[in-house]
Amino acid sequence: MRIVAVDHVQLAMPAGGEDAARLFYGGVLGLEEVPKPAALAGRGGAWFRSGEVQLHLGVEADFRPARKAHPALRVEGLTALIVRCVDAGYPVERDVPVPGLERVHVADPFGNRLEFVEVLDAGGSYLAHNAGRQAAARRSP
Repeated sequence: MRIVAVDHVQLAMPAGGEDAARLFYGGVLGLEEVPKPAALAGRGGAWFRSGEVQLHLGVEADFRPARKAHPALRVEGLTALIVRCVDAGYPVERDVPVPGLERVHVADPFGNRLEFVEVLDAGGSYLAHNAGRQAAARRSP
């Protein structure tokens, strides 16, 4: 057995937050909403995707936002995304610099932390570091 990919990331949201989720994830972030399977639609929430990346928002009865744990989404066009977030009223916080990366955090309408990462330099140390990790992982049993 081996894990081959992340199928989706699920974030929690409060009951009745679907319209706010659509405005933020669809409108501000530009993700496409994916219809939930009929067997799951009655639970509420909303699913979104961009290419192969899927984010599912599920209703949690005793909802508390994830302020530390978070998905980190790699993007192209981070500056434009920052402008869209700020223009829509979502403050953006820059993170500690990592060579070869630009990183920011934004809270969704429910207070969940999201990280957006853009690779700045194809020859940068971040990509070289990850390539080395991936090669080592392929060699290990």
